[in-house]
Amino acid sequence: MAYAPVVITDLKQWFEKRHFIKRQGKKIGFVPTMGALHQGHLSLLEKSRRENEVTVLSIYVNPTQFDNKEDLAKYPLTLERDKTLAHKAEVDFLLAPTFEQIYPDKYRYKVSESDFSSKLCGSHRPGHFDGVLTVVMKLLNIVQADRAYFGEKDFQQLELVRGMVEAFFLTTEIVPCPIVREEDGLAMSSRNVNLSAEARSLASRFPAALRDSLSASEAKARLKLEGFEVDYVEDIGTRRLGAVKVGGVRLIDNVER
Repeated sequence: MAYAPVVITDLKQWFEKRHFIKRQGKKIGFVPTMGALHQGHLSLLEKSRRENEVTVLSIYVNPTQFDNKEDLAKYPLTLERDKTLAHKAEVDFLLAPTFEQIYPDKYRYKVSESDFSSKLCGSHRPGHFDGVLTVVMKLLNIVQADRAYFGEKDFQQLELVRGMVEAFFLTTEIVPCPIVREEDGLAMSSRNVNLSAEARSLASRFPAALRDSLSASEAKARLKLEGFEVDYVEDIGTRRLGAVKVGGVRLIDNVER
């Protein structure tokens, strides 16, 4: 029977638990999230449970990665529901720190990347990846997991995190996990709950346009014709990545070409 995770809001308590786990020689898996958990997150937790003796989930809505305050205000906060899902997923520890604990320096110190972070989402969201990389660096140092699990939906984020871990000689293995999709193909996202019924219907055409178009420019034109506001569609390596807005909600996705 699933058991309730230990919910930790004081990081000092986690440091004591971590010390005990490390002394026992147990492997730690880590899934960092901003909450509003869905099946995509649960797939990461399931993989962590299979591959490690201890699974840690963090829920922290990171304000430094939001370039738009309205977007931050609209982000769904569902902590009690998330605790229930973490319980069912047999998570061992749920970290829910405060801003003061994560940023005792008031965000004076930050991690920046000078190339890929300025492209794609970075070109439309100034400062976004500084916030992402900074909070991920902090969380990786806090948890000191053997493995950390990231979904491939946020592919640019995944690549930047992998690069940061390598550049700073961090010992946590970054494990990429496949995109989990709704029945109609839309990538699962915490932001999907903000879509109106009309916008949700239109959003389902986003992955199909990326997948079925012969080129990035064709996909971009098709999306615009269907009523999307397109931030970008670009082919990078073997992937086609895109970001759109529908009904005021920003969605990202990528597909193998």
